[in-house]
Amino acid sequence: MKSTVFWGALATIFAAGLALTGVVQNEYYYNALYLILQGTLMAVAWNVLGGFTGYVNFGSAGFFALGAYTTVALNKALGLPLPLLILVAGVVGGLVGVGLGYLTLRLKGVYFAIATLAMSIVIETLVVNWSYVGGAKGSYMLTPDTHLWFDSYIQMLFVVMLLLTLAAVAISRMLNSSRLGRGLSAIRDDEVAAECAGVPTLRLKLVSTSVMGAMMGVAGAPFPYFVTFVDPLSAFNLFIAVNAIAMPMIGGTAHWIGPVIGALLLGTTQEIVKVTISSEMNVLIVGVMLVAFITLAPQGIVGLARKLRRGRPK
Repeated sequence: MKSTVFWGALATIFAAGLALTGVVQNEYYYNALYLILQGTLMAVAWNVLGGFTGYVNFGSAGFFALGAYTTVALNKALGLPLPLLILVAGVVGGLVGVGLGYLTLRLKGVYFAIATLAMSIVIETLVVNWSYVGGAKGSYMLTPDTHLWFDSYIQMLFVVMLLLTLAAVAISRMLNSSRLGRGLSAIRDDEVAAECAGVPTLRLKLVSTSVMGAMMGVAGAPFPYFVTFVDPLSAFNLFIAVNAIAMPMIGGTAHWIGPVIGALLLGTTQEIVKVTISSEMNVLIVGVMLVAFITLAPQGIVGLARKLRRGRPK
């Protein structure tokens, strides 16, 4: 996709989102779209480390909750506006990502995955015992009275999440096609060979973990305003981490568009099932779709499309 077409598509999507707020008044649609966009942002973030670099991360819920509780703590202490809260949450997530990288990036495979899961458990334990942000009891967040020119606060949150998601997709695309992205791909394919060829593997992996952590933190920053009550059970929900892994794997991890396709497909399916059947079915849906794609299309939808394209006669 050419750059002009890509940026034009992002601008069109954002304009369509703004136009939607002036046409649709039913708040359910904004709740559903917010959750789909949140999943897309987290899928794109996970793919920077798990897809581009090849380091599977099980600590997505920890970074997401870190962003959410950064909002809770700073709102209680300073009463900062949402844009500043999102910015600070991204910085905190990025710094924790760098710290996690220094401690764990010498591990590989299942050992790295377990280390990231342990990091999430450590953060959850700290939050449970931090009474300032509510501890195990949780904390309420009052929705501000002002919501710019929008009719409701959920409309504004939807537009904010749309903007954050489009920015994350743009960063992922630029990273995928850059020299840095080629270095990450070399690490994913054969880290030893990449290091022998002069690729600064540790530095690139630290960049990957910091970008992933910052995006995850940004995804979690508006969450307290969305749910209005945050507790460790909701912020550190394992389902959040499972979705963040499943969406890129369904769409395809080797290309920037893969997580977007997987997130839109899985997120939309989950929201439809939530309304028509039950939200308890969402876990089953993730499992069934993962098994189906791992069996029939191990490279995801993008990989399957490439395979079919190569098989076509010219």
